[in-house]
Amino acid sequence: MIYVITALLGYTGAWWINHYAHLLGLIDKPNKRSSHDQPTPRGGGVGLLLAFTAATLWLDLPNYLSLPAIILSILSLFDDRIGLSPKIRLTAQLMAAGLFLSGMLIPLQTKTSFFFAFPFFAVYIVGTTNFYNFMDGIDGIAGITGIVGFLLLGTYGIATGQDNKLVILAFGMASACAGFLPFNIPKPRVFMGDVGSILLGFIFACLVAAFAGTVVEFIILASFLLPFYLDVLTTTVERLRKKQSLIKPHRSHLYQVLANGVGIAHWKVALGYGIFQLLMGLTVWAAVRLDILLGILVLGLFVGSFMLVNNRVKKHCGQ
Repeated sequence: MIYVITALLGYTGAWWINHYAHLLGLIDKPNKRSSHDQPTPRGGGVGLLLAFTAATLWLDLPNYLSLPAIILSILSLFDDRIGLSPKIRLTAQLMAAGLFLSGMLIPLQTKTSFFFAFPFFAVYIVGTTNFYNFMDGIDGIAGITGIVGFLLLGTYGIATGQDNKLVILAFGMASACAGFLPFNIPKPRVFMGDVGSILLGFIFACLVAAFAGTVVEFIILASFLLPFYLDVLTTTVERLRKKQSLIKPHRSHLYQVLANGVGIAHWKVALGYGIFQLLMGLTVWAAVRLDILLGILVLGLFVGSFMLVNNRVKKHCGQ
């Protein structure tokens, strides 16, 4: 039942924004950095926020998970409307990560591991939150990645006996993304906006932190979002080499080059990323379970393959 509710809320939020975004000033007007050429309503991720809120109430999840995520998503909705400075956004994300980790890691506070886990996962959560937002630049990519990523997390949770409430939450967010997706592909009637992409990145990272009891588990879980990590990190390194500002908008991610430079339809690029994500996640998971060294080797092969494709595509497009 909860999956039907989250899917309907994901759909309803996108429908509402599609019809009433102009009343709220939530219209994304294209510029030279955009991957679209028509004014389009944004903020359709409010349905994901509603779905997450409903799921947390249904499951009676702890406040240290629900409140930081909800507050961060609402703040991101204001960012969609009026724009907020990077300093404000980063401060809010650090506070949200700190609140979540304080609640999750309280039982470990007398152990040495607490002092290592807290800063590591704080950086990971904030990083993933922003990475997800950076990658929400073409139609369908955030929604498809959300479906695949949360389905993988939920499946892993079942296989390893994780907290059943968190497993249900993972599947619930996947269904919410599925509810939103019809408004974003193949024709983009609504953009997800920061309200949705920031929320998805934050929840994904929090579930990874909650499920990862060991370094090996963290490697497996993080691989469920590997294409996003590889694209952002590769592009960041390239921009640093060119001495470009990292906070200015750009269109140099591989997925953007494929859509705008090569001319592949947005939904096809997004679907390709989703398939690649599923293949990566399942393969790394299987390899690591057999042997950690084999898993690292497989992970390295995926990283190398991505970098090879990235370099060839961008060189072909003159970047």
